[in-house]
Amino acid sequence: MAHPTQHQQQSLVQLLRAQSVAVGEFTLASGRRSTYYIDARLTTMSARGLELIGSVGLSVIREAGWQPASVGGLTLGADPVAYAIARASCDAPPIVNAFTVRKEPKGHGAKRQVEGCFDPKMPVVVVEDVVTTGQSALRAIAAIRDGGGTVRGVLAVVDREEGGREAIEQAGCPLRSLVSLADLGLPPDAPSSH
Repeated sequence: MAHPTQHQQQSLVQLLRAQSVAVGEFTLASGRRSTYYIDARLTTMSARGLELIGSVGLSVIREAGWQPASVGGLTLGADPVAYAIARASCDAPPIVNAFTVRKEPKGHGAKRQVEGCFDPKMPVVVVEDVVTTGQSALRAIAAIRDGGGTVRGVLAVVDREEGGREAIEQAGCPLRSLVSLADLGLPPDAPSSH
C-alpha cells in the first residue's frame, strides 16, 4: 500500500473533478478572483477521498524522503488530509501520526497552538488541501517552528499554481502536490484586473 497504483492516482483526480471543482466566478480566501473554485473538503472528508489521499499522500511523502514522525497543518483544511495519511501508515509502516495547528493558541489549559502527536524533537510534514498563496501552510510552519519543531516539507492535495509553492519554498520547505491543475483540466488562473 506504500506505492499507490496509477489507478489510485487517477481515481483521486476523478473524485476531485466530480466532487470538488466548480466553474464560475469566485472570490478566493486570498481575495483573488477566479473562474473556478476547488472545495477539496468535499473530497478530503469523503470516505473514498480519505482512502485515496491517505495512500497516495503517504507514498508521495516517502518518495520525497521526508520521513516524518507526524503530519498536520492549519485546521480545518489540513485535518482530514493528516488523518488519512496517518491511518494509511497503519497498513504500510512505519507509522506516521497526526497533529493539527490551531489558528490561535488555546487560551486555557496548556495554551498550545499545535495539538495532537507533535514533539519538537521529531520531524514533521505540513499538509494542506489546496495551496493558493501558501499563507495557511506558512502559518502552520511558523507555529511548528515556534514550538521548536522541524518541517521537512509541505504536501498539498492540489496546488493552484498561484505563487504558493514559491512562498513556501522561500520559507525553506519543498512542496509536493498530489494533483496538478492540468490533471483536473484547469488552466492556471490569470491575475484578475478587477
